[in-house]
Amino acid sequence: VFRWDINIRESTVLGLVGAGGIGLQLSASLNVLAWPQVSLILLVILAAVMISEWVSAKVRGAII
Repeated sequence: VFRWDINIRESTVLGLVGAGGIGLQLSASLNVLAWPQVSLILLVILAAVMISEWVSAKVRGAII
């Protein structure tokens, strides 16, 4: 539970260096200066991180 929310953020960073996933899509959009796509991808990443943090906090609260 404690690593799950961290893994969401780390997957984006790994994608930026070529490991695949949404970070790879972000990197590709940045390379061609597709700013509307970059904005949407960043919003999706932000939403995913916020939701995972919320779920993780609820699960930790239930466990502790």
